[in-house]
Amino acid sequence: MTTVGEPSTLAEALAAIGEPDLNTSRRPVLRTSGATLITLATLNPAGAPVWHGLWVGAGEVRSLGPDVSESLTVKSSKTPATTKALVNLLQAAYRSYVERLEALGGRLDTLEGKPDPAPLPELGALLHALATARKQIVRLAVLVAQLDGALGANFPGLEEDLPPIRTEVSHLDELSAGLAQGARDLVALRNAVEANDLAAAANRLGTVSNRIAALANTSNLRMLGVAYIALVLALVSVVVLIPNTGATILGMPSAAWVPGLWVDLILVVLAIVPMVVVFSRPWIWNTLRGLPTFESRTQEGLSDLPEIPAQEVNGPASLIRQSR
Repeated sequence: MTTVGEPSTLAEALAAIGEPDLNTSRRPVLRTSGATLITLATLNPAGAPVWHGLWVGAGEVRSLGPDVSESLTVKSSKTPATTKALVNLLQAAYRSYVERLEALGGRLDTLEGKPDPAPLPELGALLHALATARKQIVRLAVLVAQLDGALGANFPGLEEDLPPIRTEVSHLDELSAGLAQGARDLVALRNAVEANDLAAAANRLGTVSNRIAALANTSNLRMLGVAYIALVLALVSVVVLIPNTGATILGMPSAAWVPGLWVDLILVVLAIVPMVVVFSRPWIWNTLRGLPTFESRTQEGLSDLPEIPAQEVNGPASLIRQSR
């Protein structure tokens, strides 16, 4: 393999490594023959990544991307410039992550201080912002871990500055995990509130359904009273209609040949037999004994379930209100 030439921009370095862009790989350290590219992002106030790089090759380290501010944690003034460039980048990334997490923590505190849980879209945006920041924190942790090995040998004197950086990265990981857990707790609380609202709505629907069922049962009982009265009227009609019909037939001119004694006998039989047949049935007597109850039920039904004109009915709720 041929040695890669020295790039002057981060895009050229990515092309030399064989990576089209930084979104295709989450590895902070990319290697090719004779060179290593370290990539790390700082976060601007809006949370967007600003990428920086260090090109390690041919015995030198070249900084790529925007410049970062000077770090005050370098232990020795004799620390080589290459190591200072790495420490400056690590510290700049750490500061930007801390500032971003503090901003997101403030948003989380505001949401937790509200009496009602925040809406899910707002909580989802907060979780997305935390996940974006945490992805960069993981890249930083992976890079610090690799600096303990052969990669750190390219930066003389780094072993003096690496322990506090490792502690800071560990703190970042704990802080981001705690904020993410707090946001997830708010999402769970919001889901619980939504579930309670749905349950309350279901209970209200159940109450309305029960009321409709009660009205239907009451209506059926009262209509049964109407049916009993209609049955009694039908029985009375049968008892009266049969002798009345016989008298009508025997009173016609065509029946003048029937002797008067037979006419009287036939009318007596037609009056007595239906009455005996009808009123000798036990269930008819039970029905007649319960007639006062059926009449009261019918009266209640007529008063409590008045006829409602179709144009006055707007829906089931209107029917329930008018039936109370």
